Amino acid sequence: MKLPYHPPIESIPYTKVLHALSEPNRIRIIRCLHESGENNCTAYSIQLMLNKSTVSHHMKILREAGLIEGRIEGKEHIYSLRKEEIDQKFPNLLDSVFGVKEEDI
Repeated sequence: MKLPYHPPIESIPYTKVLHALSEPNRIRIIRCLHESGENNCTAYSIQLMLNKSTVSHHMKILREAGLIEGRIEGKEHIYSLRKEEIDQKFPNLLDSVFGVKEEDI
């Protein structure tokens, strides 16, 4: 199985990160990853009541924007937040995302 691509943190443009965070369900996924530490698409499909293919699409955008990283465990893709790296490159960005109220998303 092909390993997922993770862009180096130094190559991630701010505009790509903001674009990835411009969709409400992607913000919800980021917040869930922050709370859970890591998980697979199925967990977010159930939690957010979205099709697994929709969650996979959102995960791809978040991964390509450098916000999350994935690893393969058997047949599962497990995702986690690249919080330390993002915090170093874009200080306070994720903290502001975590502070947004659900009704404001």
